[in-house]
Amino acid sequence: MTYKRIKWMILFIPTLTVGIWEYVRHQFLLSYISMDLGNWLTPLLVYLVSVTLLAQLFSMLEKIQSELQAERAQKVALEEREQLAKELHDGISQSLFLLSVKADRLEYTEDRAKFEQELYKIRKTVHEVNRYVRQAIANLKYAPNAEADLAPIATLQEQVKRVAGEVLIPVDIRWEIPEEAFSPKEKVELLACIREAVVNIQKHARAGKGWIEAQGTFGEWKVEIMDDGRGFRGNPFESQGSYGLSILKERAEAMGWRLRIRRERERTTLELLKTGGGA
Repeated sequence: MTYKRIKWMILFIPTLTVGIWEYVRHQFLLSYISMDLGNWLTPLLVYLVSVTLLAQLFSMLEKIQSELQAERAQKVALEEREQLAKELHDGISQSLFLLSVKADRLEYTEDRAKFEQELYKIRKTVHEVNRYVRQAIANLKYAPNAEADLAPIATLQEQVKRVAGEVLIPVDIRWEIPEEAFSPKEKVELLACIREAVVNIQKHARAGKGWIEAQGTFGEWKVEIMDDGRGFRGNPFESQGSYGLSILKERAEAMGWRLRIRRERERTTLELLKTGGGA
């Protein structure tokens, strides 16, 4: 039954009930039912008809409204996915174009030091494109379901748990930032930063355990990725092989976030901080 039909039935059934009752009462029942009693029976009869006949119609109406709300939510989800896809696509396209330009320059470079520097930049760009592709796969795919049009979008906290589950060491997560505190772009960039930090823990830290702690609210939050590994010497961002950390730093700076790495109480902590003036 359509929404329009249900609406008209809800409008007309009580009216027809009252009209039929009043006709029957005045034509056939006046000698048996007093006027006062008939006046009391009229609202009672309308109520009984409404409960018995209209309850199911109201239930169907609520079901239709629920389906409409679900469709609106799915539309919003699709729009968000499209926005994420566009941002990731733009990032990949820009990185590939930059890679092409650097490769062309490298072909005509005779200075060995400059050659090594340009080669490092190319490797760094390749590493960034790889991260973009992995991020796109992680955030935009959804499992097909014959009984549902779309699988629900995972929250940022759920995606962080998924990232933590990809490494071989146990990672405890304490997430206390509401999902609505992040824009779609912030979700993409923050998840990419967390993924990079977690991968670095497994590849370089020789840690036995990791921690991810996040707290804050709209406009201001802090995310810490910690491990009990061997730590670092000097400035970790100046190492020639630290492509991932360099890209992570660039992401944070582009978003207006503060990034720092510190070593305290035999733990290495990578901190991402957004203040009121951040992106």
